Amino acid sequence: MSYAIFLPLLNCISVTSSRRSEKEPFSPLLLANIGQLVTVELPSKKVGPRRGNDLGELGIIEDGAVLCIAGKIVSVGKTKDALRDPWLKKNRKKIVEIDWSDKVVVPGFVDSHTHPVFVGPRLIDFEKRIEGATYEKIAAAGGGIRSSLGGVRAAGKRELADKVLSALREMAAHGTTTVEAKSGYGLTVESEIKSLQALRDAALSWPGTVVPTLLGAHVVPKEFQGCSQKYVEIVCKEMIPRAAREKLAQFVDVFCDKGAFTAEETQQIFEAAENHGLSLRAHMGQLSETKLTPFLRFHPASFDHMDHVNDEDIAQLAKYDTIATLVPGANYFLALGEYPNARKLIDAGVPVALATDYNPGTSPTLSMPMAMSLACTHMKMSPAEAIAAATINGAWALRLAERKGSIQAGKDADLAVFDVEDYREIPYWFGSNRCEMAVTNGVLSREL
Repeated sequence: MSYAIFLPLLNCISVTSSRRSEKEPFSPLLLANIGQLVTVELPSKKVGPRRGNDLGELGIIEDGAVLCIAGKIVSVGKTKDALRDPWLKKNRKKIVEIDWSDKVVVPGFVDSHTHPVFVGPRLIDFEKRIEGATYEKIAAAGGGIRSSLGGVRAAGKRELADKVLSALREMAAHGTTTVEAKSGYGLTVESEIKSLQALRDAALSWPGTVVPTLLGAHVVPKEFQGCSQKYVEIVCKEMIPRAAREKLAQFVDVFCDKGAFTAEETQQIFEAAENHGLSLRAHMGQLSETKLTPFLRFHPASFDHMDHVNDEDIAQLAKYDTIATLVPGANYFLALGEYPNARKLIDAGVPVALATDYNPGTSPTLSMPMAMSLACTHMKMSPAEAIAAATINGAWALRLAERKGSIQAGKDADLAVFDVEDYREIPYWFGSNRCEMAVTNGVLSREL
């Protein structure tokens, strides 16, 4: 590919990102001599989320090179081919060139399910679980999600934004460059809007991409127990319209399960969200089975958790682009013993993604490599499948696949560099961070 068509970008390299509050320079980057460049590009050029055997196709280039200009990937290929290009030779002094010999470069991870707006950890829940209390018993005793409400309701927006920004930076240190971030620990109109505003403010100070989700329907707060329909009406008639009007959320999520919201209440919330132009996703099948087919008419972007799902629903899901987002960190931390049946989903043709489910109660991890390791060891996904599920299918779960999730010309310059020689080492070295650097929308992590 000739780089000459990108010369105007190089000559006018200072641009403004819609996610950032100030102008920052984007240094042109050439990542060269990459030991394994994992593009996650399909040779067949199929369109749509990865399914079945395609999930394990990584499009690896040995001794690869990636040129990034103005926050975009402009060329991907062999280093020798890049260095021969006349335009690159002429403009090489204007480019930040980094040699990544014996390193692995993958697309920046897309963490498509997180809950970062909280104040503190839930240590009492942690101890009670060790003593043998179940998720349901902890919740019934006043722990669980409801125990996080007081801190968020009392906190100022700045405090919440600072905590979110700290989490985003730590995620980037593990190779994550795109994050879906939910509210859900306030459960009043004002505290849910405040949480979304905190997400917005944190995103403006981080060069990565944040996708905000309204999770006002996380659980029924204590003050509405016994009259959940009144709370559902608040979500539908107050929270959703305001979040949509103020452009604070792209998605609406619902925790549809025992102890949370019923299938009927979930459909009611989905209809309200759809009427206000917001996209849909849902926690489904974590604690018990909910029939999924009735929800497919809403074309949700993803169903998340999916521990309990029947064969009929799996067959139906395979016909849609709705992603099954699996979050094994929650199963690990809750010591459930069983994990979602990833192999059955993949073999049936359901597109599967991986996410951390970062939250203070059931999955306090920011590490996508850790989630990938759990997927390999406990859900029998191959390392290649885990990488694709953590990148391109995560992007599909956020409806950002045209920009994120693979290393291709024209996509956002989101990459993660790992100090390993083989991509399989990323999930292999569990509990340690081998990510050496991230590039988030063209910005090197050392510049954050």
